[in-house]
Amino acid sequence: MDKKAFVRPVVQAIATLLQNANFQGFFTGKIYQGPVKNVCVPGLNCYSCPGAMGACPIGSLQSFLGARSFRFPYYVVGLLIFFGALLGRAVCGFLCPFGFLQDLLYRIPFIKRNSFKLDRYLRYFKYIVLGLFVILLPLCFKQTPFFCKYICPSGTTAGLLLAAADSRIAEQFGGLFSWKLVVLGIVLSASLIVWRPFCKYLCPLGALYGFFNRISLYRMAVDSSRCVGCDACARACKMNINPSVEPNSHECVRCGDCVRACPHQALKMGICTGHKSEKLDITD
Repeated sequence: MDKKAFVRPVVQAIATLLQNANFQGFFTGKIYQGPVKNVCVPGLNCYSCPGAMGACPIGSLQSFLGARSFRFPYYVVGLLIFFGALLGRAVCGFLCPFGFLQDLLYRIPFIKRNSFKLDRYLRYFKYIVLGLFVILLPLCFKQTPFFCKYICPSGTTAGLLLAAADSRIAEQFGGLFSWKLVVLGIVLSASLIVWRPFCKYLCPLGALYGFFNRISLYRMAVDSSRCVGCDACARACKMNINPSVEPNSHECVRCGDCVRACPHQALKMGICTGHKSEKLDITD
């Protein structure tokens, strides 16, 4: 791993530790309830994780939408817009603890297959999860956070960590938790083969941040005078996009593999302001 490639996992590890800095919770099984817990973190990190210092934005959004008396979630929506407008899906690539877990699993030697026929169709499912399980169903059925309750693998991981610290919690697990264990098992097993399957196919937070990729301050640009169309960047991309054609695709998590793979240094990632076109000219 070259020095530039080493930066992202270091940032991911630091971000994960900061978001889960209540270390005593891993031993006591008690959830941190201090004032910082009212602040939403940028990535998917369950509120119920014993180490969690902040609130999950998806969980918080569902709490507002599913409240008995509806209140528009200005605070949560405002934070999501802020993170999205600033970083887009770079949040997924650098700041999300569950994304980091998938990255670590993918490093384990195993059969790797990121390209298959159903891939392009499965990617639309995360938008269904966002619209149906995060927004519509909580609005219709009050006090039921459908995504957290029936799908979220981060929440299932949090439950397992709590049970490891306090055996009394495990005694309360029922059939619903068994279902969520199946979902978690599928996601973790798939992470050995496919790079970030949860991010690609299921994550509503990634779906939401993806809408900001074309307008966020942190963006990718292509120097058309250097790009020769060799597709080295496309071959390096584990999200199966062609960065030279769609540098700010909804799917890009800003991992930087394509930038490092380009033999002509035609790709650049960073704070690119004042541009409106998708394919940009970069001057040295």
